[in-house]
Formats: sequence, C-alpha cells, structure tokens
Amino acid sequence: MPDALADRLKAETHRLLGRSLAAEERIGIAVSGGADSMALLALAHHAWPGRVEGATVDHGLRAAARDEAAMVARWCAQQGIPHVILGPPPPLEGNLQAAARAARYALLEEWRAARGLAWLMTAHQADDQIETILLRLGRGAGVGGLASVRARRGTLLRPLLGARRAALRDFCERAGIPFIDDPSNEDPRFDRVRMRAALEGSTLIDPGGLARSVEALAQADSALGWMTDTLAAQSIAFEAGSATLRRTDLPPEILRRLLLRMIAHCHPKAEKPRGPSLDQALLQLLDGRTVALADCVVSGGAQWTVRRAAARNSR
Repeated sequence: MPDALADRLKAETHRLLGRSLAAEERIGIAVSGGADSMALLALAHHAWPGRVEGATVDHGLRAAARDEAAMVARWCAQQGIPHVILGPPPPLEGNLQAAARAARYALLEEWRAARGLAWLMTAHQADDQIETILLRLGRGAGVGGLASVRARRGTLLRPLLGARRAALRDFCERAGIPFIDDPSNEDPRFDRVRMRAALEGSTLIDPGGLARSVEALAQADSALGWMTDTLAAQSIAFEAGSATLRRTDLPPEILRRLLLRMIAHCHPKAEKPRGPSLDQALLQLLDGRTVALADCVVSGGAQWTVRRAAARNSR
C-alpha cells in the first residue's frame, strides 16, 4: 500500500523519537473505526508490517459501538493484525466526555503495557488540533491547556497532526479501507461540531504553523513545570493536612501552579480550580485575605497556607 502518507508517517515518527523505530519495538494503535484511525492503522501496518497491534475501546454508551468495534476486528483479522476490544471502563462520573476520554486512555495504556508495546499511537490530525486550540482559546485556556494536544507525551505519539481529515478519508476510500462515521460528529449540540462547521473550507490556518506553535507552548509548559518543581522543593513546607508557601514574590503563573500543587496535597480528590475563580483567589491571597477554594481554606499574605476545609454538619 505505497502512499505519500505512509512516508510522512515514518518521517514524523522518526522526528518525534529522534531516531528510527528500532527493529524490536512494536506499536499499539488506538482504533475507533473512524476514517482517521483506520487510515493510521493501515499506514502503520504498511510501514512496520508484523509490528502493529490495534485496540478499540467500547464504552457501552452507544448501541452501535459494539458493531463498529466488530467491524475493526474483522478488518484486522483479514490483514493479520492482532486486535482487541477493551471495555467497558468503570462507571463514568462528572463530565461525560472528559471522563470517557480519561477512561479510554487508562484502558489503552494498561493494554499497551500488558502487551509489551513500545508506543501507543492515536489518530489525532491537523483539523482536530485546530478545533481544540480555538475552542480552548475561547474558554480562556492558559499555556498548559493550549499545549495539551502534543505530538508526543511519554509513550503516546500523535504522528498525524500534520495531516488533514479530508486527506485521511480520501486515503481510506481509495484503498478500500472500511470506516464508520460517528453520528455524534454531526450533532450541533456539541461545541466541536459547530466549530468544525464554521471552519469548513477555510484555509486561513496553516496546520504546520499551528503545530509548531503548540510545540513551542509545550516547551514553555515544560519549562514552567520545571521551575514549579524547583520552587516547590525550596519554598513549600508540606505537612499532614496542610501546606505552606513561604515565598509569594513570584510571577502569577508560578503562584497558580504552586497553589494547585498545595491543594492537591491537602485534598487529592478535589476538582482542580481553574479560570476566573483561580485568578480571583490569587488577587485576594496577595491582598492578605483568606479564601475558600476546592474544599480547602487558603490563608494569604506574605506566606500562604492551605488546609482542608472542615467537613460540614449535614444536619
């Protein structure tokens, strides 16, 4: 199945790893059954024959999902590609889409490790990245949020971020590779679907340029993380049930990250505060006030102390 996309896949994987894939390294492909993931699976199988496995996660949220997973399994069997259907995950709570995404990655990582696969690839492509960045910009995301669609994160690789959705679909159609269209991708109730419709046909955003910007943001996020680690070790006193930041003459972004780390220490299961609530809390803490944040009480001033809030009397 020679194709320019296959050459691009190998070249991008080489770039992400800084080297060619070693002969003993095998790859896991997350396959939903859509055109993007079926294209990735077929291209990877062509690029590294006999070294690719596929996994499909069925959350049990749609009646058709089992049939879609079975379609992937049949095609894999025809091609001689090992494939497994994972799920269902534990019951999903809170934001359904976010919980499903977290459960999906947890299942895929467990499968990757159990199978001894060196890498896990997902089929996120250029249009996904464009839509995600614009949606997060509209929600006021910071450096970390804007840098989250990264081409590489640990053993997770996203080698198709330079490819367009239409090109991957065209590849599947030309090669006779089956795929399904998820009906939720056409449901205007979802922000992403409306964003996709608004961007349709637009050439104003260069995917390559956006990918380079995201990479720069990822490097900045890593640098901020390194600074936060260093300052946390130097300036935070962690004790049982409390944490005290002894130094507050720091840039706001560093203070945000240190505060979140202190809250996570005192209340590991707390929902991470973000956006305006976190910004407002920083202003009040710098003014010496005490605030309630994520079921914790935070005392401000020259140094900040975080404690878990006392349990409320239910009577």
